[in-house]
Amino acid sequence: MPHVYVTGHKNPDTDTIASAIGYAEYKNLVDPDNLYVAARLGEVNTQTEWALEKSGARAPRMLEHIMLRVKDVMSDDVAVAHKNDPLRNVGLTMAKRNISQIPIVDDDGSLTGIITERNLARMYVRESRGASSFAESPVSVGAMVEVLEGELLVGEESCESSGQLWVISMSVASMGKSMKPGDIVVIGDRPKSQRRAIELGAQVLVVSNGVRPEKEVLQIAREKGTTVVLSPLDSYVTSRLIQLSVPCWELMSENPLTVSPDDLITEITEQVMEVHYRAAIAVDDRKVPIGVITRTDLLNPKPRRVLLVDHAEVGQSVKGVEKAEVVEILDHHHVGDIETTSPIPATFDPVGSTATLIVERFKASGLRPEEPTARMLLAALLSDTVILNSPTTTERDREVAAYLEQMLDLDANEFGTQMFEASSDVSSLSAKEIVGRDAKEYGTSSGEKVSVSQVETVGPGLLERKDELIEALEQLKGENGYLFSALMVTDIMEGGTQLLCVGDCSPVRQAFDAQGKNGVIDLPGVMSRKKQVAPALLSVL
Repeated sequence: MPHVYVTGHKNPDTDTIASAIGYAEYKNLVDPDNLYVAARLGEVNTQTEWALEKSGARAPRMLEHIMLRVKDVMSDDVAVAHKNDPLRNVGLTMAKRNISQIPIVDDDGSLTGIITERNLARMYVRESRGASSFAESPVSVGAMVEVLEGELLVGEESCESSGQLWVISMSVASMGKSMKPGDIVVIGDRPKSQRRAIELGAQVLVVSNGVRPEKEVLQIAREKGTTVVLSPLDSYVTSRLIQLSVPCWELMSENPLTVSPDDLITEITEQVMEVHYRAAIAVDDRKVPIGVITRTDLLNPKPRRVLLVDHAEVGQSVKGVEKAEVVEILDHHHVGDIETTSPIPATFDPVGSTATLIVERFKASGLRPEEPTARMLLAALLSDTVILNSPTTTERDREVAAYLEQMLDLDANEFGTQMFEASSDVSSLSAKEIVGRDAKEYGTSSGEKVSVSQVETVGPGLLERKDELIEALEQLKGENGYLFSALMVTDIMEGGTQLLCVGDCSPVRQAFDAQGKNGVIDLPGVMSRKKQVAPALLSVL
């Protein structure tokens, strides 16, 4: 099934993780033609860990980037041949599947070489003048019988020949002038020529057109040690197929270009274009071929698909999102700077959490989320609305909370309080972890970027680490080239925020008409980054 990755923003919070889980579950129910996979862009924070544990939901898979990889475009229906298989088998497979190369494998299935159309063509060009010789590529009788679909009349299949190949059209008297002992001779229904070939020491006599030789000829062959094979084909076709009886390893190119299925397309394109067969073999850890990627696969490949929840900013999104196919956006923030090449469903709805929007969609479709998913969605709603006390809280949030409360048979206020109490203690975290774990990036009209982080606490104790936090903010700002970096320390019990800021903080002071005291700007009543802080800052930026 085609994959669509459902992902929230970097430095994921509980709403981001729950929304990815919940919306992937919903979309899989209403759109069975696609497979929606919940993903995350970073490690989950303490609060989200608590919610995952209490709900029994599984954390989404980690998504490092959304750029195309080899496994996204390669053909995984890969045909292979064993190194001892006759070339005829390879040619038939190439023709049947309309492909121009086949990986050759060893006894353990690992890649050992490759045969291409060029290999086959060079063999025919090289042998287009004079008699064909197997001096460098001995051919076994068993392989001859296999490719001719013939019958072994005298001798052993294990016998090998390294002589020249002759198709007899000359007189019996002339045969001894060119043939040598140990050669392979193709003759039709000509008993005298057959006897002469045996007398001259032919190692293998191939009788064409399906006409069985006389008993006397067979008896002489046994006495002289000549192998006799009966071919149902005419002499010309028989001789050409015998040339294709040599094992693959005799003609294959060694050390073919290999790639990992997780390699980025951008990293392997030049290599694929440089090799003459314009392809690479994708192998697993045991070097077993699992796919083939060709030049054709690299021409205008279909991008990977992603559905964005809880954000619409390139700076907050998955690496490579600008080259991916964004199929939908579901968010409760402002309209961001994500661009798409075609119209898509995009929802920017001013409610307290993205989880609210997802539960509403379940209800509108007459569906119910699984219990672990429902618990995660309730945790997300209570997290983003600070147990329905944030100014971002709407009546729709309260209705969804009541619905989930009844569905799960629990007290939402008690559940939310437990969650905040379990996650508000950040004493074990470094200042860098506190500043970075819920940092969001915003773009300014002048092209510069700023960051605003938020940590929710119970009581003002975290400000005792102000110097550490300021230092961590300076590091965050410097590493990313931000105009300023700010940290909201939000006390959910007092219902206010102490804002720390480094860099050019004049836009912050202007947005809130407030001056800092000892490096801290007091913002009483401010609890929401989305509704109270980000809009105010963006209006002056």
